[in-house]
Amino acid sequence: MSSSANDSHASSKQLRNIPLSVLDLSPIVEGSNATESYKKSLDLAQHVEKWGYHRFWLAEHHSMPSVASSATSVLIGHIAGGTTTLRVGSGGIMLPNHAPLAIAEQFGTLESLYPGRIDLGLGRAPGADQRTARALRRDLRNGEDFPELLQELRAYFNPSLGHTPAGVRAVPGEGLSIPIWLLGSSDFSARLAGLLGLPFAFAGHFSPNYTLPALQTYRHSFRPSEVLQEPYAMVGVNVMAADTDERAERLATTHFQAFLNIIRGDLKPIQPPVDSMDDLWTEFEKLSVQSQLRSSIIGSPDKVKEELQSLLNATQADELMITTSMFDHADRLRSYEIVADIWKS
Repeated sequence: MSSSANDSHASSKQLRNIPLSVLDLSPIVEGSNATESYKKSLDLAQHVEKWGYHRFWLAEHHSMPSVASSATSVLIGHIAGGTTTLRVGSGGIMLPNHAPLAIAEQFGTLESLYPGRIDLGLGRAPGADQRTARALRRDLRNGEDFPELLQELRAYFNPSLGHTPAGVRAVPGEGLSIPIWLLGSSDFSARLAGLLGLPFAFAGHFSPNYTLPALQTYRHSFRPSEVLQEPYAMVGVNVMAADTDERAERLATTHFQAFLNIIRGDLKPIQPPVDSMDDLWTEFEKLSVQSQLRSSIIGSPDKVKEELQSLLNATQADELMITTSMFDHADRLRSYEIVADIWKS
């Protein structure tokens, strides 16, 4: 796309005209447990459904005391069962952790229970450290066989693609039309999604430096398919919204602490906000965290509105997926409500 065409496109694409969605990790906060996290995830889903959000995705992570969404398919069923119109899915299932047949059966079951509401987003990372990945996978190939696993999985839903072991069928699953998305934080899945004509979701919330190159790769390599005639790209973004900039910045320290702890290998539940991060991180750690989270949108409604529109102008995303990490559930709900009000206005 030429820059002039891109500029005219940028000026015409408005926040109110694209769907907004939610990425949830069912966070476990300090002093709480997974049971409470699941109640809060369902409550969040019911609120965002009412506020007009389009989808609610859950992410597969393992061996993390701050994340309760490890059994992702099970939790998708819980959320879908407590909502009525929201699309519910995975953002994503880390396919190399699983046998494609098992995922076909799980999502075939979900689609059969909640017809027309299930999304299957797929990633190729382990969603864990190397030791945990080994415990999950036994055979560690670092996702190199992802294209073959994807091919096999798609064929369980559509046997005419012909890449499944002879005589093996996914029941339920076979014949069901479940949207498959590829997720990425680099250009590998961007290119593969383009070549296969599948929708693509980019993890802009933790890989901001690669957002624009990956989207360019996806659109450049896109070939129309029976799934999509034109590329469809969703971009993930951290949003911490509150009624004032100062309050938003304080609440966002929970998110900064979470990434700081990952960098240090000091995994723990989600921590409460602090007045200042200065006593918690070194200058090098501060730069590392801020580099990874530099696309985060933190502030009052006016600031969030302006920065979301700027992100849309830059990425030309077809959909934005909002992820919000806050310690207090009420603050998290308020942040999503602010974004919904911005979108409706």
